Amino acid sequence: MKLAKIVHCKLINCKLKDMFSGIIEEAAQVVALQKDKENLHITVSCSFTGELKIDQSVAHNGVCLTVVSKTADIYTVTAIKETLDRTNLGLLVVGSKVNLERSMMMNGRLDGHIVQGHVDQTATCTEVMEADGSWYFTFKYVFDKEMAKRGYMTVDKGSVTVNGVSLTVCNPTDTTFQVAIIPYTYEHTNFHQIKAGTVVNLEFDIIGKYVSRMMAF
Repeated sequence: MKLAKIVHCKLINCKLKDMFSGIIEEAAQVVALQKDKENLHITVSCSFTGELKIDQSVAHNGVCLTVVSKTADIYTVTAIKETLDRTNLGLLVVGSKVNLERSMMMNGRLDGHIVQGHVDQTATCTEVMEADGSWYFTFKYVFDKEMAKRGYMTVDKGSVTVNGVSLTVCNPTDTTFQVAIIPYTYEHTNFHQIKAGTVVNLEFDIIGKYVSRMMAF
C-alpha cells in the first residue's frame, strides 16, 4: 500500500502537459525538413493542424516536441541534437509518416498507459510475422544491466511504447521482445511501414522505473 501511494504521488506531480497515453491520433506525413546548425526543424501536415496552438506539446513517434510555428495546413517542431541522437527522428525523410498524439487531457479515460514522451533508446525490428489477420513484430535493443535495474527493460505482459504506440510486451528476452499488432493499429499508425531493419523509438514503462528505483533503496 505504501509503495502504491508513493507511485501515485510521483505521477500526480509529473508535468501534466507532457503526458500522453500512447493512443495514436494520426500517422501524418513529413512535408519538409530543415537543418539549423545541430537542430532539425520538422514540418508535418495533419488533419488537426487547425486545432494546434504555438507552444503546444505533440508526441512524434513518441517524442514530445513543441509546436513552434504553423499555418492553416502545416506546423513545425524542432528537435535538438540530444533528441536526434537518442531517437529515430534524425532518420526521417520527406514523405515519412510519423505517429502523432497530442498531450493527454486529464478528464477522461486512460486508454493506453502513462507515457511521458521521453524516448529512452531506439530498437531495431528484426522480424515481422503475419499471424492470420494480425502481425507479430520482434524488436532488438541494447541491454544494459545497470539500466535494467532501474526499470529500463521489458517484462512479459508489461507495457512498452514503440514509436509512440502503447503496446503489451510478449516473449521478452534480455535484448528482444515482441508485440502483437491488430489490423486497426497496423493501418492507422506507421507500423505498416515497419520492416526488418527499421529503427523505432522505445519508452519503457514509467511505473516500472519508479518501482525499480524505490526498490533499490
